[in-house]
Amino acid sequence: MRAAVPSTAAVVSVSAYIAAQMLSDVSSVKIGVVFGMAVDMGTFIYPVTFTLRDTVHKLLGKSSSRTLIVTAAAINVLMALYLRWAASVPSDPSWGLGAEFSAILAPVGRIVVASIAAEVLSELLDTEVYHWFVTRVTADHQWARVIVSNGLSIPLDSLVFVVLAFAPIKALGGGLPWPTVWQIFLANLGLKYAVTLLSVPLIYAVPDRDWRADQ
Repeated sequence: MRAAVPSTAAVVSVSAYIAAQMLSDVSSVKIGVVFGMAVDMGTFIYPVTFTLRDTVHKLLGKSSSRTLIVTAAAINVLMALYLRWAASVPSDPSWGLGAEFSAILAPVGRIVVASIAAEVLSELLDTEVYHWFVTRVTADHQWARVIVSNGLSIPLDSLVFVVLAFAPIKALGGGLPWPTVWQIFLANLGLKYAVTLLSVPLIYAVPDRDWRADQ
């Protein structure tokens, strides 16, 4: 028997998910000021990954979604290690941008660990809530399943990331003052909810599955 060939929609969804994960991890090393609040710049793209994960769940099922989450985390770890190695290689004198490369693309280890831990925990929660909703509540109203699953996973993601990355915990090497930490958390929360609402239409870009087989 020939193996099933993944649909174009599945390939695009998986590729977009991993790309968004990598872009958000790289841009999270910068703390910007948006509307007067401190926010890591990965906040503007990372929430899209929750809805992209939902599209993969629709197309390939719960088990494949879990595999995608763990695989993306492993890829991000390898990316961080590779960038650190690339930064450690002596730069050609004629190039002259070695210090700038290291400062920007050799991310702080604590931020990388915090980002990946938050991603894995929140995306796995998103998977469970999404699956529960479509198999136990209703398979109708696709927008509702996205809002419910993302609505629960986003606070977990923001809390884990902000505390592990920035909290003034001695065991983690210190950090920012707690008022700044909570400001980053609230900014993350608000922006992620806003972006996830904008991303809801993505769930309609791929065909739905027959959820009765998953009950």
